[in-house]
Amino acid sequence: MFLYNRINTEVLKCQLQDESFSRRTISFYRYFILDHPNELRNKLYEEWFSLNCFGRIYIAREGINAQMSIPEDQMEAFFHRLKQYPIFDQIPIIYAIEDDGKSFYKLTVKVRDKLVADGLKDDTFDVTNVGKHLSAEEFHQLVDSDETIVVDVRNYYESEIGHFKNAICPKVDTFREEIEMVSQMLTGKEERKILLYCTGGIRCEKASAYLKHHGFKDVNQLHGGILEYARKIKQLDLTSNFIGKNFVFDDRMGESVNGQVIAHCHQCGNPCDIHTNCANDLCHLLFIQCAECAVKNDRCCSRECSEVKNGTEADKQSYLMKHKRKFGNRQVYRKSFVLANNSLERI
Repeated sequence: MFLYNRINTEVLKCQLQDESFSRRTISFYRYFILDHPNELRNKLYEEWFSLNCFGRIYIAREGINAQMSIPEDQMEAFFHRLKQYPIFDQIPIIYAIEDDGKSFYKLTVKVRDKLVADGLKDDTFDVTNVGKHLSAEEFHQLVDSDETIVVDVRNYYESEIGHFKNAICPKVDTFREEIEMVSQMLTGKEERKILLYCTGGIRCEKASAYLKHHGFKDVNQLHGGILEYARKIKQLDLTSNFIGKNFVFDDRMGESVNGQVIAHCHQCGNPCDIHTNCANDLCHLLFIQCAECAVKNDRCCSRECSEVKNGTEADKQSYLMKHKRKFGNRQVYRKSFVLANNSLERI
């Protein structure tokens, strides 16, 4: 068998919509030392492909980070096979907040240098010396305290649509920028109680170790991340201290935690928390766009992109040469528009 997908994306999406069975979306991660990541990658791909699992899984010498969609009738078989690997023993499984099972349409398992592209030299600090793990209930009780400093260690496009009340949300679009900026912002507060959170917990592992290395004494992190927090407070019937929507890295791009819309369309300014990618494939910018602006602007982020999308091959080549040094193929906010002006070109 081929250990990668060979079917057209549109065909896969149609097949997903036609499925007559239900799926569950889960995520899990764990840091561990792995000598042969490619071997594990191939084994897992074969096993999960046979169970009709979809998802995006990254494997590195330092562990695994997985977001997956699993057929409900294969859940038992999936967990049974997972338990056959000692490295996955009692690994915490995080379930999606809002889940129609349509989060992924194919299985992708990749070997990477790192689980999180942080740009850090891990030999400069002890990545295992992490902060204290707080349960969702413990975090909920502390987040309102004047004695704590709450820090969102996600990127700005994530925190813009949802975050904990009173949290520090740095306007950056990479994890490397995030933790360096947070460390600088908190200089002089090394004795304060720091509460870190992210989507599922994996970025907090590195961020907490980084802060402890830089002299912060009382570093804490939300175990299981926003996903576990949202599940637990619903179970306990508590009023959420997280407002808005949790950004997720699959086709849904977000799941509401408390029903509030706290972000705005980057083109008209109306309340909206729907992320989309610019329909000009040479741009593919990730931004927030309401339904009205999507129609008006042909699902593009600017007039230029709309013209290029519907233009000639020469137009596309001219655009590519003009912009490739500016933002390349990165699916992140264009800082000159969003972080500086808090809006895209209004068209």
